[in-house]
Amino acid sequence: IWQTQSETYARPTRDELASVIRRAIAGRASSDTAVGICVPGRRDPSGKVLLLSVNLPALNGLRIDELVQASMDDPPARIEICSDSTANAYDIYAIHQLRGRLLSLAIGTGIGAAVLDDGVLLRVDGESPGHVGQFDCSIAGDDVVGPDGGAGSLEGYFSAPALVRRYGPDMATNLQRLSEADAPLRALARAIRICHAMFCPDHIALTGGLGNRMSHLLAIIRRLVEKDLTSIAKKDWTLLTGSDDFHAAKGA
Repeated sequence: IWQTQSETYARPTRDELASVIRRAIAGRASSDTAVGICVPGRRDPSGKVLLLSVNLPALNGLRIDELVQASMDDPPARIEICSDSTANAYDIYAIHQLRGRLLSLAIGTGIGAAVLDDGVLLRVDGESPGHVGQFDCSIAGDDVVGPDGGAGSLEGYFSAPALVRRYGPDMATNLQRLSEADAPLRALARAIRICHAMFCPDHIALTGGLGNRMSHLLAIIRRLVEKDLTSIAKKDWTLLTGSDDFHAAKGA
C-alpha cells in the first residue's frame, strides 16, 4: 500500500528510535492497525523484552511493545515481534516459493541466523537456531575478537563495523574488492561449512544490508565452501542472496 524509510542513524537511544519510527509512520496507522516489528538480539520468554542486543546496547531492557505504542498515536490492534533474521527468512521463503530447509543469514551491523523447515521456525535459543554470528571462524594469522568478546567470532570478521575497521567506510568498494584470499570471506565460508554439518540446509540465503549486495561473490563463496565439504551436506544445496532492503519489514 505504501512504504517509507527514515533517515539513517547509528546506535540510537530508545527515544531516538521511537522518534524515527513515529516520523516514518507519519500518522498513517490507526487503532485497527496490526504492527510487525523486527529487532536484533535475545528476548525474554514473553518475547516482549529485549534482554541483550550486542550491537545496539541502548536497547537492552527495552519493552518492545511499549516502543511501538510510544511511536503511534493509538495503541495497535496487534503487535507481532520477531528478530530481523527471522523476518528476512520468512520473506525469502515466501517470494522464492522454497521447499525443505532454509538457512538465512542476515548480515549487517551484526550477523543473525534463522532456519525454516517448510515455513516452520527451528528454535534453539528463543527463535534462534543458534548464534552463527558468534561461531569461532578463526583464520590463522588474522586473529579477531567479536563484539560479544568471543575470539574468532564471525561478526569480528564480516559484520559491517568489522569491514569498516579493516578496509574503510566505503562499503560498496569493500564488497567489490573482496576475494577468496581475504580473511572475512574465508571466515564466512567457514561459518557456512559449519552450518552444513549442523543444519544440513537445502537452501542458504545471504540477506540483510550486506548480504543483499553480495550476489557477485556467490561463486567465490560456493567454491570456498565446497572444497572438501563434509559428505553430510546436501548435494544439491542452493545459495542465493536477498534482493530487497525491505525483506525484514515485509517478513515481520
